[in-house]
Amino acid sequence: MRLSWGVTIPLRDGVQLAATIYLPSNCPPATACIVSITPYVADTLHEVGVHLAKHGYVFVAVDSRGRGNSEGQFRPLIQEAADGYDVVEWLARQPYCNGKVAMRGGSYLGYVQWATAKEFPPHLKTIVPAAAPLPGVDFPMRSNIAYPYLIAWLTLTAGHTSQGNLLGDRTFWSQLYRNWHQSGRAFRCLNGLVNQPSPAFEEWLAHPRPDEYWDAYNPTAPQYANIQIPILTITGSYDDDQPGALEHHRRHIRNAGPHGHCRHYLIIGPWDHAGTRIPKLQVGGVTFGRASLLDLQQLHIDWYGWVMGELPKPRFLQKRVAYYVTGLEQWHYADSLEEVTDHSQSYFLGSDTNASDPFSSGFLTLESATGAASSDAYTYDPRNTHGPEVDAESRTDPGSLVDQSVLFALRGCALFYHSAPFDRDTEISGFFSLSAWISIDTPDTDLYVSVHEIATDGASIRLSSDALRARYREDIRDPKLIASSEAMLYEFRGFTFISRQVKKGHRLRLVIAPFGRLVEASFTQKNYNSGGVVADESIADARPVTVILFHDPSHPSVLSVPMGRG
Repeated sequence: MRLSWGVTIPLRDGVQLAATIYLPSNCPPATACIVSITPYVADTLHEVGVHLAKHGYVFVAVDSRGRGNSEGQFRPLIQEAADGYDVVEWLARQPYCNGKVAMRGGSYLGYVQWATAKEFPPHLKTIVPAAAPLPGVDFPMRSNIAYPYLIAWLTLTAGHTSQGNLLGDRTFWSQLYRNWHQSGRAFRCLNGLVNQPSPAFEEWLAHPRPDEYWDAYNPTAPQYANIQIPILTITGSYDDDQPGALEHHRRHIRNAGPHGHCRHYLIIGPWDHAGTRIPKLQVGGVTFGRASLLDLQQLHIDWYGWVMGELPKPRFLQKRVAYYVTGLEQWHYADSLEEVTDHSQSYFLGSDTNASDPFSSGFLTLESATGAASSDAYTYDPRNTHGPEVDAESRTDPGSLVDQSVLFALRGCALFYHSAPFDRDTEISGFFSLSAWISIDTPDTDLYVSVHEIATDGASIRLSSDALRARYREDIRDPKLIASSEAMLYEFRGFTFISRQVKKGHRLRLVIAPFGRLVEASFTQKNYNSGGVVADESIADARPVTVILFHDPSHPSVLSVPMGRG
């Protein structure tokens, strides 16, 4: 390969971006080119550049505006659309490019691809977004609940250098978040804790829910409709940005018509966020089969060759959706994301006594209104920051899918429901949902729900989760504080995608808990339940809440389980 470092790319406003260009040593006079635009400095893409150059492609790694060696000021998200257009069209004019340009990259780099595509640069032939967030949906908040990680990310991308080692110091950040959590200070006080106040942080806090501000970052419905280039979307069952990646996919499929639909492929592996680039056999303490180690680097090469008209369609892409069934350890295929699920099975919540103990829980049954009790309840006091559950959290890896210590420590302040053992191996594929009749006695609170597979020996694997801030019970865009203690219907429709074969004899566990108390307490924005601006609430505003979940004939609470086709 040949390498050109320090190449400058002029933008329409006069700012120049820095790029490193990787060229095959034996390439023809002009070939297809692939580009990534990154705020994490171009050097982090060196291995990608070497790999693509060895396979005959020109690769261009570009520092985002204001990052690395690029000029200008880095403003997260907002700058990427116009800059991406200019970079693609500049690259198409270079003598080593045949006018065909592709984009690739994961996480923020995936977002850059969608932002660029909505500007319709004429020479952009395909995008391959992996783990791409959708601003306002899963970044910088999910379910309108922000997370302290924003401070670490904004520190990573401040100035021109990398700060990669600082970001990777999980012990430091975990302790910083825990100290904040236990101090009772407002979420806004996180800004500047490492002596680097971020204007972006304040700007984001001013928009705590989806609105026109966030809409401006993403393609509109007409723009999605007009994106007709081939797209390969990659995400994972445990990818933190799965909600954004799949929402991009849904919006494009919904608007793009039959032609656009047929050119959009989706892969969902058993991976976490990083695994959407380099898969690993183990995630969160769960080990998967070797078939899960999809060679994504080779798949990129095969994809580019196909869409550029040089190679046949990649054999792996048998249908438009490929998803990995854990437990069975096989790849399955469907023509659409909806076809992954054969039907949904309703499990009704019930109990004989208060279901606040995992060892004396309520139950999930196929028949409604069973059990002696008509409701279950827990009380959560956000002023309690030193209970046994907090001690358990300090010993728990927040990314673990198998550690139950925090759940067990929540005895008395969460609700637990178990199904009967499955009478045969059963594939669960798709999206859980929960309809729950709940009353609270405060203007607001955050609710967290999760579904787990429980083995015959009591071992647990977390399958999927969702969260809901009570004020957004009716509409994610329109907050309405709770003014009544009557039972109201809460619809949890944001569970992440999961595909798993649950073994015969295993059960499902449903957990309903306060978000400020379950597994990720120090890693989420804290709601003190007062009904005020959550970013400004502190322990002085805290109000204990009693959460009552009803499951009588008039208020059936139901977990919907997506049954796969296997």
